[in-house]
Amino acid sequence: MTMVSRVLGFIRDIVIAKTFGTTVAADVFFVAFKIPNLFRRLFAEGAFSQAFIPVLTENKTNGDQGEVVDYVGAMVGVLSLVLFVVVGLGVLAAPVFIALFAPGFTQDLEKWELATLMLRITFPYLMFISITALFGSVLNTYGRFTIPALTPALLNVAMIGAALYLAPLLKQPIVALGIGVLVGGILQFIIQLVAVIRLGIFKRITFNFFHPGVRQTLRLMGPAIFGVSVAQVNLMIDTLIASFLETGSISWLYYSDRLVEFPLGVFGIALATVVLPSLARSHAQGQPQNFSATLDWALRLVLLISLPAAIALALLAEPILSTLFQYGVMTERDVMMAGRSLIAYSCGLTAFIMVKILAPGFYAKQDTRTPVRIGVIAMGVNVILNLALVGLFAHAGLALATSLAAFINAGLLLKALIGNGSYRPGRGWATYILKVSVATAVMCLVLLALSESQATWTAANAFARGTMLAKLIAAGAASYFLCAFLFGLRPGFFMQRIEKD
Repeated sequence: MTMVSRVLGFIRDIVIAKTFGTTVAADVFFVAFKIPNLFRRLFAEGAFSQAFIPVLTENKTNGDQGEVVDYVGAMVGVLSLVLFVVVGLGVLAAPVFIALFAPGFTQDLEKWELATLMLRITFPYLMFISITALFGSVLNTYGRFTIPALTPALLNVAMIGAALYLAPLLKQPIVALGIGVLVGGILQFIIQLVAVIRLGIFKRITFNFFHPGVRQTLRLMGPAIFGVSVAQVNLMIDTLIASFLETGSISWLYYSDRLVEFPLGVFGIALATVVLPSLARSHAQGQPQNFSATLDWALRLVLLISLPAAIALALLAEPILSTLFQYGVMTERDVMMAGRSLIAYSCGLTAFIMVKILAPGFYAKQDTRTPVRIGVIAMGVNVILNLALVGLFAHAGLALATSLAAFINAGLLLKALIGNGSYRPGRGWATYILKVSVATAVMCLVLLALSESQATWTAANAFARGTMLAKLIAAGAASYFLCAFLFGLRPGFFMQRIEKD
């Protein structure tokens, strides 16, 4: 289901690239979309979910259905009230947010005013998508993964429709994308509201800030807001600095980030979504061996998928960008520039996914302090590297800094989990790493042997590009998984049963 959503996301980005390219309007939209998305990670997929799911699992494991219903109702009420205030402040203070997150825009009054208008349209999206994330956490805790994974597709459908049909009718066509974001958030909210009501867990709303579960969640959520959002904050720092670079820099970073987000979303976030409830259940039931085994299983899967994906993204950066986005107003130079940042981002793909898996190892045990300490270190490293690399590599230096900081984050999280005894690596890791590395090397040789020059990709039409890319992906995947199979990495080794209530 996540794959369906991500494919639609690519179609959405193709439509945006063809319609708006890397123009001033595109840069403005990407900033106006990133700001509520950052807060979404704080109030939704990030800190809130990481604090909410362990408490919900504890109530579900040790209490009765009535206690769970009371807790969910109180949590919906409290979160809605907080979000209403935040959204109201966000709409009123939109010019200030633009000045903070994209200070380079303040040098151009027209750009700043357009960005302010766009942010006021997109910010209410935060309200709907955050409550949607709460409902999704409830469904995931009860083993219902399909609807939460599929509903993001509605955002993509709404934005595609807005770009194709609404944009031509507006004086400022880019405003249509902001409207599409808001409509998409409302649609996601409705679908998951219905699913949770059918589950029988959400029956009433209360505004009880003193409910024990609410107080426990808010206590855990405070430090977790920073800890789980380091990657997003780093991306916003990239956007802030990129706002001072040449026009197009923000768009180049956006398109390359979107390509890295594909394996991260399809595999990394999907795996993390399944792992957190499982880890929380193992902790609640006092099963440390299962806790460690789940982490070990997840990390092996991370290496198996992320290493070849990262290398393939780097090798095929410009061909992929050409195939997906080089139409309409998107130029060959845009592809080249976005390709540089894609290579830099792909270097950190394994670390990005590892953080998604390792952080829940702490939150499942309701330890929010350790990831915060590590997050502070990673963010400091990112800022230092941004300043050091932006002068050398411009926007690509920002992407490389984010990747290097992600490795610092992942490495320190892993060290802490091993140090506190939560994770004991299973046997055979050295041999396993060697097998995956050799299989990846074989895939690289195949891709290099079959690759065409970039001039060939630019000259080809959409169908020819798609055909060439499909052949490369098929050949690379076939060579990699065939080698992995010959080395004894069988599918059954990676299967793990996830309980469904």
